[in-house]
This record gives sequence, structure tokens and C-alpha cells, in this order.
Amino acid sequence: MPVLRRSAVLLTTVCTAAATLVGLGVAGTASAAPCGNAGLLGSSPLGNAIGNAFGSFGSSGGPLLGKSSSQGPLPTVNGGNTTPVAWVTGAKSPNNTEARFGISGTDLGIAWDNGTGQTLMAFGDTFGNCNAAGQQWRHNLILRTTDTNPADGVTIGNGVPGDVRSGAVVGSGAPTFATESIPALEIAGVEVTTIPTAAIAIDGKQYMNYMSVRQWGGPGRWVTNSSAIAVSSDNGQTWATQPQTVRLNLPVTVPGVEQVDDSNGKYQQNAYLRGHDDPYIYQYGTPNGRFGAAFLCRFLPGNILDLSKYQYYTGDSDPTKTWSPDTTKSKAVVTEPVSELSVAWNNRLQRYVMLYGNETTGNLVMRTATAPQGPFSAPTTLLTSQQLGGVYAPYIYPSNGGNDQYLYFTASRWLDYNVMMMRTDLSRIPVG
Repeated sequence: MPVLRRSAVLLTTVCTAAATLVGLGVAGTASAAPCGNAGLLGSSPLGNAIGNAFGSFGSSGGPLLGKSSSQGPLPTVNGGNTTPVAWVTGAKSPNNTEARFGISGTDLGIAWDNGTGQTLMAFGDTFGNCNAAGQQWRHNLILRTTDTNPADGVTIGNGVPGDVRSGAVVGSGAPTFATESIPALEIAGVEVTTIPTAAIAIDGKQYMNYMSVRQWGGPGRWVTNSSAIAVSSDNGQTWATQPQTVRLNLPVTVPGVEQVDDSNGKYQQNAYLRGHDDPYIYQYGTPNGRFGAAFLCRFLPGNILDLSKYQYYTGDSDPTKTWSPDTTKSKAVVTEPVSELSVAWNNRLQRYVMLYGNETTGNLVMRTATAPQGPFSAPTTLLTSQQLGGVYAPYIYPSNGGNDQYLYFTASRWLDYNVMMMRTDLSRIPVG
């Protein structure tokens, strides 16, 4: 969807819904301090999504980045089954993303195999020089790597203007500044930011599911306008939102945008999974924020952009009724609270592995199942808030470097507002 058309749709949507949302008691603006400031871009603060069980600070605490960057050394964890391996981003990472890409702080790092020998990584709200105008805020961006051995982190090559396989998308006038992938209106109460939540490659194209955040609320809570799929035919260099994939999360109807039903709210943040010995791609969804359950739907790869072809898990024991095209029949496969999840098949365990954060406890947890719909095992704790506070968003990395004893995943830390590679020793994980 062209930027102007997308902006018009969003403005129409949120303006029509404004009175209704006020009546529902949507939280007002709350400022954050990603660069040591009281807010961001004047009327468009990031908000107080930071300030939660994961140890973040919010507007009442300290800065995430400080005046330039307050990233610390790679933290250590004593004991347990999971340990940090290396910083992926930040000035203190081996990639030195501050100098090479203008990235002093960012989060997420959703990683996926692009199908042609590279791993692509999608990051959320990103900042550069905190003393520059707007702190060089980008709502999201893509980095690329050919590194298949995450045992010592991942190496990201230089960005090369016009090179769709280089380490970052950069322009000829700024070859050391990674550019934004999906824009946002930057209007508080309309659209504050756009954040990737899942991505997958199908037949040479890249598909990224993202959420449009209307308003940050209290700790771990925010309101979305919608989720949608953007497509790239040039390896993440450019992206185009597909209007037919928009799942509105507002009580309005927009002409030209197919409305499914109120169950759109179950799929505002997502995770993709390729079935093992199975033709389907599965999409796990959660509501906006960090307190919802996880739901499940599936589709054949060629139907990713056609929501009418999706099938939703109903939980019905009758195998002829287990999957339905009716979104209202979509039942939870994991109970709340589930936040920022990822799922992948694991050869060592011969099970599907799900990682996510528990907002109530501040822990990162793992669950396993022999089928995408479960039943999933009881959660195994990978990292507690006491071991390493403020860590969130565990996204499974698509390579283990040839050593299946370890599961690698990226995770973000509020204190440093950067992404690190983590490693879990699967020999210490009970499988039941």
C-alpha cells in the first residue's frame, strides 16, 4: 500500500473511532525517555510501554540510552540453562552498529531464513545519535547476515547502497545509516509507531507481519489500530503493505478494507511457524499488549495474503471440526499472559518449541509440543528477572551452528535498549 494511501486509511479509521475509544477509557499519552529526554518528537512520545515486569523504567525511571548510549557490557548469568552469548546491536556489540548503521539502541531482532542463504532480522523502534534532531528515530529496520554460527553472536556486513544483500538498507548519501522499512504517521493517538512482530520467506519473497500502535498505555499495555502484512520482493530492501491483510482492531468499518470480525484482536502480534512434515504455515497470534493468550491459525504458503483461506484452531476434539474458516471459533492454545512469542521445530527435541515472556513474573519461558496446536507442556523457565532483569522478546534464531545441544535466540534488554544473542542448553531442558 503506498504511504499516502495507507496514511489516509489510518487517519479515516482512527478519527471515526476516536469518540468510541475515549468512551472505552483508552489510556492517555505517557512519555518515555529512550535518549535521556522527557519525551520523544514532541507530540509523539514512545509512551510508557516500558515499565513492566521485565524491569523497564518508564517515564518515572532512568533513561534507556542516556545522552548518547548507556549500553553496558554483555551481562552474565550464573547458573541455569540459558546465558548471553554476545550483543547483536549497540556501540558495544562486535557489530558496532552505532558507528556502522546509526543504531545506538533498538529491540526485537526477529530473525528468519530468507531462503537464499541469508538470515534477515527485523528490529523495532530504533535510535541513533541522541543529540540529533528526533534522536534519529526509525520505527523499524532490517539487518542481514550470512553468519550461520551464532555460537559467538552474529556478524553483520557493511551496508552498501543499492545492494539488496548487504548488511543493511542504506542510501548513497548516508552509507552508514540504516533506513526505516515501514513508516508511521508519528501522531499520538493516531499512529505512534509501526512494529514488526513476525516474518517469513515464501517463494523468494519476504513477508513481515507488523502492528500499527495507536497509543501506549500503562505498563505492558498498548492499543493497536491493526496488524498487517508487508511484502518485499527485493530481500527486505523495500516493503509494501497489502491492504487485504489488514486486521483492524478498532470498532469501525473502512471502505475497501475487508473486515473479518472482532476476533481480529486475537492476531495483533504474531509468530510464524513452518509445519514439520506438514504443508501448512501456522500463525500464532496474541492481542495487543503483554497480557493476552496465544491463538492459532494456519494457511497454505500460497494463501498468505488471502485471509479468507485461513483456518482457525477451534479446540474441537472432532478432527473434522478442529480447523474452521470462522475466526470467532479461534480458541487459545496457550493461556495468558503471553508476550512476544516465537515458535520453531527443534530436531533434537523432536518437538515444536515455543518461547515467550511472562509479564506477570518477568521470566522468559519455553514450552514444547508434538503438534503446532499442542497440547503444550508446562512452561520451563529459561531466565528469571532475578537472574537478569529487563529481558524480553525471545525470538528463535534459524540456525544453531550445527550443534543441536543449544537453542539460540535473540532477546532485548531495557536497561541497555539493545539486542543480544542468547543460548539455551537443551540438554538441561526436561521434555515431557
